[in-house]
Amino acid sequence: MLEKHHLWLLLVVIFAVSACSKKVYRPASQTERRSQTTAPDYDKLEFWAAHPDKKDNADRTPGNLFEDNQSTAAVDVFYIYPTIYTGKKGQDQWNAPVDDPEFNKSVDETAILNQASIFNGAGKIYAPRYRQAHLHAYFSKDREASKEAFALAYEDVRSAFEYYLEHYNNGRPFIIASHSQGTTHAGPLMREFLDGKPLGKQLVAAYVVGIEVPADYFDEIKPCLGPEDTGCFCSWRTWQRDYLPRNHKKGNNYVVTNPLNWTIETTYASADLNQGGVLYNFKKGVKKKLVDAQVHDGVLWVKKPKFFGSMFIKMKNYHVGDYNLFYVNVRNNAILRAKKFLEQQKSE
Repeated sequence: MLEKHHLWLLLVVIFAVSACSKKVYRPASQTERRSQTTAPDYDKLEFWAAHPDKKDNADRTPGNLFEDNQSTAAVDVFYIYPTIYTGKKGQDQWNAPVDDPEFNKSVDETAILNQASIFNGAGKIYAPRYRQAHLHAYFSKDREASKEAFALAYEDVRSAFEYYLEHYNNGRPFIIASHSQGTTHAGPLMREFLDGKPLGKQLVAAYVVGIEVPADYFDEIKPCLGPEDTGCFCSWRTWQRDYLPRNHKKGNNYVVTNPLNWTIETTYASADLNQGGVLYNFKKGVKKKLVDAQVHDGVLWVKKPKFFGSMFIKMKNYHVGDYNLFYVNVRNNAILRAKKFLEQQKSE
């Protein structure tokens, strides 16, 4: 899970994947717990942070190095963004407002730009705005309020996915992609709609990143064991080498995919395999050989990346860089899995 706010602030700024660099305002515990914000209407494009029918930051590529293939893609991507909502002064809601221009801008300029854009080479990207739970919901002692906040967020994600299926999918293969709180919701969504269900046959692959996923979390959807596997899921949480999360349970059964060799084996993958990560300036493109990677006891270990400003990084939790550290590798792998899935469809 995330470290305390002041410890990961600098890394958030450097990797530019989250808007949580601003001060966190805790929601009030004794106020009305269900959000009073507007429920998203997914019939309107304004309630999609990314959508094939609108121009958005998921259409961009770092340094304009790659092609946005959404216009011709035969595959879709349903992306669920991480926790951006930290509240603001005078705001006591447990769930994010989806009609707040300032909040939506934070989502679009961080998660959509730096994470959702990874997948525009593989498919058409659908990223719903949702009343996500406040960051504090992960840490609050008011478990009932936290539970309700996450339930409301999932209600929106579920509604968006149903709308996507009814109006856009038309039997097309799709990728599920998520990070952090997005994965908190992607797991239950996959269980409800895909695991052991007919719809599961349309799953190209799932990248459910940033939250631990046990190997037996799904009944039939298995961990991906190689770079060309389909109908499976990949997951990882990134930490500095030789460091383990607080309250770490040795011998856990969490799935950890190495995004440099796309196996769950503990084989070391050198930085030479890193095709490029994205740092603080999206326009500048990618930095090759940014980090190495190795699976170790439920987490992904990497050596501290070296770049201008990295000497100031003291924290060991690279949660906010889970995707950015391996941007090009994930992009190319999504393209590969989509290609293999389509080839399998043709041969059947």
